[in-house]
Amino acid sequence: MDRRTTRRDAADPLRNRLRELRAARRWSQADLADRLDVSIQTVDAIETGRLDPGLLLAFRIAAAFGGRIEDLFFPADGAGAEA
Repeated sequence: MDRRTTRRDAADPLRNRLRELRAARRWSQADLADRLDVSIQTVDAIETGRLDPGLLLAFRIAAAFGGRIEDLFFPADGAGAEA
């Protein structure tokens, strides 16, 4: 791989299952934001892929859903995502 591909791949956003898991629990974005002590805008930005959470926030999100980080977040190319 050349250097440009590596840099671009590293900058690709994570995909996530937040919206799906939140909806399954019938939580609004406001409910999840309250549980995480973040703004609704932060929850929306993470769900839509405009913001990748930092490690501590990712752990808090995983804890809120009773799962592991790797069950919630995965590379945008789908590698590592379980179907």
